[in-house]
Amino acid sequence: MSVPMGITLKEVSRTLGGLEFNDENPLLAALVDNKLKSLDYKVINPHNVRFVGYDHPDGRRTYIRSLCFVLQKVVRDMYPAKVLAIDYSLPSGLYCEIREAEPMEDGRPKVFFVTDDELQTIEDKMQSLIDADQPFGKKMLSLKECEALFTHNGQTEKVNLLKTIGRFNYNVYFLDGQADTFYGPLAPSTGCLKTFNIIGFNNGFCLQYPMDGDFGKVLPMKRQSKLATALKEHSDWCSVMGVKGVGTLNKKVLSGEIIDLINLSEALHERKYADIADQIYARRGSVKIVFIAGPSSSGKTSTSKRLALQCRILGLNPKVIELDNYFVDRELTPKDENGEYDFECLGAMDLKLLGQQLNDLLAGQEVEIPRFDFKEGRKYFEGNFMSLHEKDILIMEGIHALNPAMIPDVDNSKVFRVYASALTSLSIDENNNISTSDNRMLRRMIRDNRTRGIVPENTITMWQSVRRGENRNIFPYQENADAVFNSAHIFELPVLKYYAEPLLRRISPSSPAYTEASRMLKFLDYIVALTPAEMAAIPPTSILREFIDGQML
Repeated sequence: MSVPMGITLKEVSRTLGGLEFNDENPLLAALVDNKLKSLDYKVINPHNVRFVGYDHPDGRRTYIRSLCFVLQKVVRDMYPAKVLAIDYSLPSGLYCEIREAEPMEDGRPKVFFVTDDELQTIEDKMQSLIDADQPFGKKMLSLKECEALFTHNGQTEKVNLLKTIGRFNYNVYFLDGQADTFYGPLAPSTGCLKTFNIIGFNNGFCLQYPMDGDFGKVLPMKRQSKLATALKEHSDWCSVMGVKGVGTLNKKVLSGEIIDLINLSEALHERKYADIADQIYARRGSVKIVFIAGPSSSGKTSTSKRLALQCRILGLNPKVIELDNYFVDRELTPKDENGEYDFECLGAMDLKLLGQQLNDLLAGQEVEIPRFDFKEGRKYFEGNFMSLHEKDILIMEGIHALNPAMIPDVDNSKVFRVYASALTSLSIDENNNISTSDNRMLRRMIRDNRTRGIVPENTITMWQSVRRGENRNIFPYQENADAVFNSAHIFELPVLKYYAEPLLRRISPSSPAYTEASRMLKFLDYIVALTPAEMAAIPPTSILREFIDGQML
């Protein structure tokens, strides 16, 4: 279509029937030549434009960013001397805290506790601001202006970030006098944000946003205490280390302090491996099987190896069986709604054989372990016999390992379950958190390209399918774990940037993966990469070696 030069995308949308006023799926942003833009973007040259709503991943992110700004505005008005911290993602939304400007003596944040009545007031004020349909404004400010503005607001981590990026000017968003920065566009106005909820959680509260696929309902509340504890522990540890966000992490890189941080983070991982091994050893009279599960690129392989080593130190004798050897033959594999084989569903596993062999092993019998030939799609028995003696324990890793339906007839007291995931609680700044999913996708993209020759755009385009499988087969069973291992490293984003940035820049603007690649490049632009000399300090036993060069031993 032909439009006047300088017209905004919002004005263009009105010529298409006023779609921005569709309450079921309001227009939130647009892809302009596969790059995400806000609807105030002015059309000067010919473009390919695709408007996006909440049914698109970038639309959802735009909605959540905008909702966070509304929350920030209300909290700033109610508690001008406090700081809102949007800390990390929960299964039900974003975990937030209102904090004092000064931390505790050990570096951990000092939380300002809000009552249920105060939370209700925050929610009511947010709703009033949404009902008023206030526009989001944007203005370019100099670094000096930004530094003064955000220092006044108590957002020291945002100041650190902007000073370490190395730009002269920054886009700053405004809402009724409140200012903030985001690494992506906002919705046209607050009136688009029809669905949200606030509910108390731990020391703070959870900001809930619409479900994927049902814009009128918020995510169901899941109080997964083990997962939340691991995230909170990582957040507090980052604070104690003096790394409260990407800004202070950048400062440590630029000042040459990163090697000390690498050593501390690796020592923390080793301590966690040892702690889980101690728990297994304490139950050595009953536990004979250790199951390890987790989402893609969580470092499950490295976790199983390091855990096995710690168990050996305690005098146990770990034996490893790959759950992948218990697939049913190819023609027996269930199919999905598209008629394709669904290798990730529970029915794709030979549960009868698995349960029988585990019970035989627990009974002291010898079993012949199968080997699955993925090329032929069949199991083979090649004389690989195994039995479990007094000090032997069996370690098995797989996506269904936390699902009790995988081994319904095996004595549960004999099983110890570990959930491994990269649960980063590091934030970009006070109110821009980092997605654990983004962290894992970068890991996978680097590993797949290095070890399997898979081009980055293939990793990106298949990632949503991977996430759907995780939502179905892994995340519902997280709380079944006896122990949670957080495989995230506080220093890993500067490492991942070094490897991922060149891969992302190879993706063509015409590629279906270009939009996501552009978003990830913008995110990585906030991070100062490590040098090869600094990365040499990462030990060969590090979980990151599973993804970067120098495979973990």
